[in-house]
Parts: sequence; C-alpha cells; structure tokens
Amino acid sequence: MSTLRSALAYVALIAAVLATLPGMAFLGAVAVSMAVSLGWQDMRRVPRAVFAVAVLAMAFAFGRDPGLVEGAAGNMTRLAGLILSVMLLSSVLAGSRDLQRISSSLFSGKPGTRYASLAFGTALVSVPLNFGSVAVVGSLISERIRRSGDSVATRNSTRAVLRGFGVSPIWSPLSISVALTLTLLPTLGGAQLIGLSLPFAMLVLLAGFLWREPESQLETGSADTAGAAAWLRFGGIILGICIGVFLFSHVYEFSYARSVTLSCLAAVIIGWGLSFAGGHTPRPPTMANVSNELAIVGGSAFIGSVISAVVLGQVNGDMGLPGWAWPVLAALVPWSFFLAGLAGANPILTGTLIGGILGPAWPPGAVLGLGFAMVTGWGITAFGTPFAANALIMERLTGYRARDASLRWSLALSLIALSAASAIAAGLTVWLA
Repeated sequence: MSTLRSALAYVALIAAVLATLPGMAFLGAVAVSMAVSLGWQDMRRVPRAVFAVAVLAMAFAFGRDPGLVEGAAGNMTRLAGLILSVMLLSSVLAGSRDLQRISSSLFSGKPGTRYASLAFGTALVSVPLNFGSVAVVGSLISERIRRSGDSVATRNSTRAVLRGFGVSPIWSPLSISVALTLTLLPTLGGAQLIGLSLPFAMLVLLAGFLWREPESQLETGSADTAGAAAWLRFGGIILGICIGVFLFSHVYEFSYARSVTLSCLAAVIIGWGLSFAGGHTPRPPTMANVSNELAIVGGSAFIGSVISAVVLGQVNGDMGLPGWAWPVLAALVPWSFFLAGLAGANPILTGTLIGGILGPAWPPGAVLGLGFAMVTGWGITAFGTPFAANALIMERLTGYRARDASLRWSLALSLIALSAASAIAAGLTVWLA
C-alpha cells in the first residue's frame, strides 16, 4: 500500500510538471485524491477535515457549474506539485554531510550568538528544505533535551527555530506563500515583492531578541563549525534554484508555482547525477508519508478556488468600493491570516480566498500592498499560531506544547509584527493607488 501511495505522489508531481498538456490537471487531482484516500487511516484530524470539505466543495461545484471543477483541479495540481517537489528536494538534501555540519554549527557561541545563528540559519535552510529545516534543526534541540533536560537554552533555541522558519513564507522565493501570491496576483513582480518583504522578515527576526528568556552569558553552545566550504556549497544550491525559478518564470514565462517545481526537480536530478558519477546509485525517496501535506495543500487549494470563483461570479470582478476601503482591507489582511490560523484554518485556504477574491478587483497600481499583506500575514501566522505545521513538528520533537512555543512565547512579537505589516500594507495601497 505504501508503494502505491508513493507512486501516486510521483504521478501527481509529473502531472504538475506537464500541466500545460490536456488532461494533466485532472490526472494530478485524481492522483492526489487517491494518495490521500489510501493514507486516510494514518492522517491527522485537521487534514481529514480539510479534504472532506474539499469533497463537499467538488460536489457543490458539479451541481452549480462543472467548469469550476476544472479550474480548481488545475489549482490543486499546481500547488500539490510545488509542495511535492520541495519535499523531494528536502528529502534528498536532508542526509547531506554539509547540512548536518551547518545545523550543528548553529548551536555554537554564547546565548545571543546562538539565538541569531538559529533564527537566521533556519530561515536560510528553510529556502530549499521547507518543513525539513524544522525537522533537521529541531532534532538537534531534541537531542540536547534528551541529554540535559529542559533549560532556558533549549526553550530559546525552540523560539529561534520557529521564528526562523516562520519568516520564510514572507520572503523565500521557493515558499508556497510567495508562489501562491504571485499566481493569484499576476501583475505583481516577484523581485518587487521579495525586495520589500525580505527586509521586513529580517526586522521581525531581530525584534525576536527582545522576546526570549534571559540566559547567562557564560553559557555557550557547542564549538562545532561548518566551515566556509559547506556554507558556500549550500548557498550555491539555493542560488542555483533561485536562478532556475527566474529563468523558468521570466524567460520561458511559466507560472511561478510551476517554475519552482521545475527548478527544485532540476536540482534533485543534478544531485542524483553527481551522486551517480561519484559511484553511488541514487534511489528516489519514498513519498508514501505525504498524505497529510497533500490533503491540506490540495484540499485548501481546491476549496479556495471554488469559493473565490463563486464569489467573483457574484460581484463580476467589480466590488464598487470607495477609494478609502482598499487601504482598510489591506490593513485587515494580515490579521485575517492570523485569526484564521488561530481557528485552525490553513494559510493556503486563507490566501487562496483573499487573493482569489480581492486580487481581480484590487487597484492595479497598488497590488504590491495586497501582496505584501498576504505574505507577511502568512509568515506571522506560521510562527505565531499553534496549529501551524512547524509548531506541531517542534512539539513532537521537543515536548514543548505548540500553544506555548508559538502562541504564548511569541504573542507580543506577533501582535507588533501584525500591526507593522498592516500599517505598511495600508500605506503602500494609499501611496500606489
């Protein structure tokens, strides 16, 4: 059964790569659905609920307008392919010696240095690894808790990892948040969005220094160092993938989500080729355990596509709002992500609804304000709400309750970051409209 689930995941990935061919969107959606169905017994409650609602949305779409299903299936296949390609890349890179050295070296130095290394290092490692970065770095914290027990150092390290990964949706060119935002807001440029969101993400990480427990300056971490070569090789992988995304999206004019999928797959294939040249025979990793991710990503994409299409059909792309309403809506978007996350809603669903409904009607010149509001709201939700996947992974690894590690320990930081994101998004909308 696990072999079949893994094969279906690869079929969905191939369908996403060949998305422009007739029938591939439906093939990918069917493969995702079958993989989720076969893994139903092993899935968590939230992914099950999301996928069940997606099935209801499909029944509704067939009854209202079968054309809605085609668009939703395409959206489902594209985003499922993106997350599968990133997870495949993560699986291939996770076992590399460079990454192990880099992850271990993040714990070196005095408390302030260690916190900065973990926060900014996790943010960087998250670019190609996505959730894999939390598992890799979090396992090192888990090992320290197992050896020495709970301590201020391990709690601060947990804060740093959660916040480091949490800001990656704000700026990472390979994140599903940036891909979805640029897909739903096609007139918004990736460089334009990341050029504004990256400084904001770095400021959020720096502000995190104010919300950690005081440690003795005499306490230092391990003396492990990764060396410049390991960092250069890892940085080269990230740079190569980003260049690939740029070429696919700008030169070949593929959608951003498909560009990320193809770039990540190219990196995997090149890695396998180098491994084979070195005398090793690479084996594609199993994708049998991705039912939870496929249910959340695919289900949320399908639901959001159907709802946004129905709403747009009612308003005909013209909401008839006064000029002052747009900056108000921009200010509310980050808070909408956060409040929906506190209620257990996945940001993919929230983002699809917000971008799908507001995007077509948004003042064209001010679309940067909406895009910035979406990615910042997504990122703050990722590190500040207890139902985020990274918080649940850290809870399993460290034993710290997700409600404490994400919500309670970072609530003040989240509220300040949300307020700043709202103000900037509203200001951009007023300025550019």
